[in-house]
Formats: sequence, structure tokens, C-alpha cells
Amino acid sequence: MSSTDNEPAPSLYAAHEPIFPRRVTGWFRNLKWIIMIFTLGIYYVTPWIRWDRGPNLPDQAVLIDLANRRFFFFWIEIWPHEFYFIAGLLIMAGLGLFLFTSAMGRVWCGYACPQTVWTDLFILVERWIEGDRNARLRLHNQKKWDLRKARLRLTKWTSWMIIGLATGGAWVFYFADAPTLLVDLVTGNAHPIAYTTIAVLTATTFFFGGIAREQICIYACPWPRIQAAMMDEDTLVVGYRTWRGEPRKHSEEVKAGEPQGDCIDCMACVNVCPVGIDIRDGEQLECITCALCIDACDDVMAKIGKPRGLIDYMAISDETNERAGKPIKPVMKHILRPRTIMYTALWSLVGFGLVFALFIRADIEMSVAPVRNPIFVTLSDGSIRNTYDVRLLNKHGEDRPFRLSVVGDPALRIQLEGTPYESVNVPADTSFLQKVYVIAPAGSDPANSERTQFRLWAEDTSNGERAHKDTIFNGRDN
Repeated sequence: MSSTDNEPAPSLYAAHEPIFPRRVTGWFRNLKWIIMIFTLGIYYVTPWIRWDRGPNLPDQAVLIDLANRRFFFFWIEIWPHEFYFIAGLLIMAGLGLFLFTSAMGRVWCGYACPQTVWTDLFILVERWIEGDRNARLRLHNQKKWDLRKARLRLTKWTSWMIIGLATGGAWVFYFADAPTLLVDLVTGNAHPIAYTTIAVLTATTFFFGGIAREQICIYACPWPRIQAAMMDEDTLVVGYRTWRGEPRKHSEEVKAGEPQGDCIDCMACVNVCPVGIDIRDGEQLECITCALCIDACDDVMAKIGKPRGLIDYMAISDETNERAGKPIKPVMKHILRPRTIMYTALWSLVGFGLVFALFIRADIEMSVAPVRNPIFVTLSDGSIRNTYDVRLLNKHGEDRPFRLSVVGDPALRIQLEGTPYESVNVPADTSFLQKVYVIAPAGSDPANSERTQFRLWAEDTSNGERAHKDTIFNGRDN
């Protein structure tokens, strides 16, 4: 038996190596800081913005009111039957993602994706507490736990937990009045669902932003696998100019007369990468196009007296001209091309449609549902009565009187359950159900016909606004 027979089979999976990105400064890093502050500010502050809607509506500017099945966004109120507005916004978000990917690759992932934003925040806190890359590597490689390591790790994990708690807390504030819910949470009077949601989001934020980090982008996110469908040879992506950088050597390795590229193999681009790849190996699935490697490389080029751009945003279609030293396309020609123009046109079309629908929607609406059991009732005087469930929607902030009437055959008359009048008072910002009777006298055409079409009108008598629905009156088929 050979010695190799006793050796264990090689593993198909490599152990995960933690990534500790080095601090970097530059234009793209500053842009990422600005976007992080802006997006986190929107997320944490928005539930606390107040908006006066009158005495009968919540004063929160942005509120997802699941109990009453409505969505409030400043002056806009979306009702359940208007879900097409939400669907339209989701379509616009998808088209926007296609547009950005077609123009500049995974630029969304590198700058505005929640996973990226929170991971940046967690790494920033880690750097404040444990130090920059080398210090964090030394702490990680220190196998023996002493008081200093325990103190630093406990401080870091506590800070991460506070961020996660704030993240989960901010999320639940979008579903209830934020000041009231905060008091209930602190005093222990909030609904168990609120505490459960906060606990789950705290744990997932801690894990995704602090522990998993780049593994979410590499393994869990489906976008890297499908982004190629939106990209082509004119898409601007972060790349390495091999024709300029190779052969790469450290300055002490260069011998007289040997060719030398601009890359000095300093590993700065690798050390700042949040997903731990070497961009010099070419475009890779893991790359989130954050451009931190550009800042790191530009800083090194400035120190050794070389022009910037060894690592830069570039398109594959420009490679031939760059190698030959010829002019390349301007950036805007890469961005404004048929694919991106098509996505922009579709995005604008959906947005215009949503705005148009928002401005033409009525402040009163109605729905009519005939009661089918029984189809009709014969009254003592021989007249025929049909029953209808009429739902009246008053979107105004005050009570409104609605008058109901029928138009069609002149023999039809209307009667409202619970009132001798043809008007009903609909409470403010409410969907109100009213039972309505439509009666045809004995011997009239509707009473003797199997089906008679008519129109039921609802009029807001305070301003004359009207809504209508067509329906059927069922009579005896003689």
C-alpha cells in the first residue's frame, strides 16, 4: 500500500480568510462617504419628519399604515386599490438598476447598496477601535486572548450591536407613529411584533455588515451572476491597464536595461479592496466597482512621479486604441449609447405615467357589488327590488355628504338603508359601506325584463365632484 492511500482527500473548499481593508483617501472614497452619510441620514431621519394632515390622519410624513392598509408619503396617500403606484416604483427601481449597470457596471453595488453602506459603516467603526489594516491583522493573528484583545473586540461588537439596534428600530418606525412607538418600546408597551422585528434586524445587520461582509456580495447576492446581461464592450468598469503596468517589479528588482512597467507591485490596490481581489487579474465577478483601488493606485503614482490612471474606469472597446496610443471615446459617448438611452426612455415613460395617474385620480371613488342571494325581491305592491353593496371612498380630510342617484330607465328609483334620504355622510379619509336598494314599480319595463343596465352616481354635494359605476338591474322575465 502506498503512502498516498492514507492521505486525506483534498478539500474542495478553501477556508475563508478575513479581509481587513486599508484606509484610503481620494475622490472616490470621498464620494462613498458622502453617499453613505446621505443614505443613512435618509433612513434614520425620515420616520421623524412630521407632516400635518389634519385631525383624522397621522402626522408622520412617511408611514406604511398596515392596520388601515394605506401608505403615506408627504402629501401623497396611496390606498390598497392603488397598489399599481408601488408596482410602478418597483419597475422604475429595476430599470434604474439596469441603466446604471449598463453604463458603469456594478456601480450601485459599490456606492449605494445597503450591504455596501452598512459594511462601510461597520469597517469604519472597526478601524476607529482596532486601528488600520496592519493593526487589525496583528490582532486577528494573535491566537492568545489577553485583556487588550478582549477589550477591543467587546467594544467593537457592542458598537456594531448598537448600530444594528438603531437599524432595526428605524425600520419599525416606518410602520407606526415614531414618537409614540419609541415611548412604547422603552416602557415595554409595544406590540411583540415590534420587538421581534427589531431583534431580527439587529441580528441580521450585525451578521451581514460585521461578520459576513463581502461574502454576501460574492455568494448570496444574485446580481453578479446576471449583471453581464446588461453590460457590453462599451460599459465603463474598473480595470487595470496591463499594457502600461507590465512587467511589474519593485524598484529594487529592476536591473539596468530591463523593461519596467508603471506598476511597482506595491499591493496598495489589493490592500484597500473591500472584497479582497486583485484588479490586476482582470474583471472579476467579485468586483463591486467601488473604485477604492483607483484612489490607492493614483496616490502611489503621484508619489513615484507617474501619471494617474493605471487603474481607472475604462471600457473594453477602448483597449485597442489605448494600446496604440490613439485617442479614446469621451466618457459621455460610453454612457449615452442606444442601450442606456432605451433604459432611460423606459424609466422616464413609467415615471411620467405614475405622475400622470397621480394627478388625474379622483378624490372620491365608489364600487358597486350586486347582492346575488336573492337576485331580486318582490315587494307586497308587486314592485321588484334589487340590493347593492356600494362602497364609497372619501379621500378628503373632512367628512363629506354623498348623494346617490340612478340614471337609466326613468322607472327606477333608489332607496338607502338606514335613512329616508338619498344622501349619506361619509367620514373623512374613510371607505364607507352603504347598502342601496333600487326598486322598479310593478308593470314597468325593468320589473318585467330579465336584465336592465343602469348607472349609479355618487356626488360630493360640497364641491360637485362625482363618480359612477355601471351595473345591472335584475327583473322577472315574463
